[in-house]
Amino acid sequence: MCTAHRVSNELGAGNGKAAKFASKVSAITSLIIGIFFSTMILIFHEKLAIIFTSSDIVLQAVDNLALLLSFTILLNSIQPVLSGVAVGSGWQASVAYINISCYYIICLPLGAALGWGFHLGVRGIWSGMIGGTAIQTLILILITIRCDWDMQAQKASLRMNILSNPSGKP
Repeated sequence: MCTAHRVSNELGAGNGKAAKFASKVSAITSLIIGIFFSTMILIFHEKLAIIFTSSDIVLQAVDNLALLLSFTILLNSIQPVLSGVAVGSGWQASVAYINISCYYIICLPLGAALGWGFHLGVRGIWSGMIGGTAIQTLILILITIRCDWDMQAQKASLRMNILSNPSGKP
C-alpha cells in the first residue's frame, strides 16, 4: 500500500510530476524484483521443493508447475503496485470493476474451460487465473500510462480545498 499512499500524498499536494515519478519507481522496482524471483524459480525449478519435502511425487509436481509459478510471481509483483497507483489516484471504483470483471469474466470461465473442459486439471485452472491477472495488469498499465498526472493533481487539490474548508466554499 506504500505506492497508494505516496501517489495520493503527492496528488494531494498538487504535485503531479512527483506522483508520476513515484508510480514509475514503484512499478519498475517491483518489476525488477519480480523478474529476479521468476528467474530464480526457472533456474532452480527441479530443486524448488526440496526445502519443503523429500517426496519424489511432490518434487515432480512442483517441477511441472514451476513455469506457472514463475509467471504468477512476475504478474503478482507488478499488478498490486499498479492497483495501488490507481487507488492512490482516486480510481477505487474503476479498480474494483476491473478486478471483478477480470476475475468473473476471464479468470473463472477460462480456468474452468482449461481445467475441466480441456482436462488440464490444476495447470488449466492456474493458467486461467494467470490469464485474468495478465489482462488486469495490462488494463492497469494502460490506465497508468495514459494518466494526465497534472490534471489528477489539480482534482486532488480541489478536493482537499473543499474538504479542508468547513463552510463548503472553495
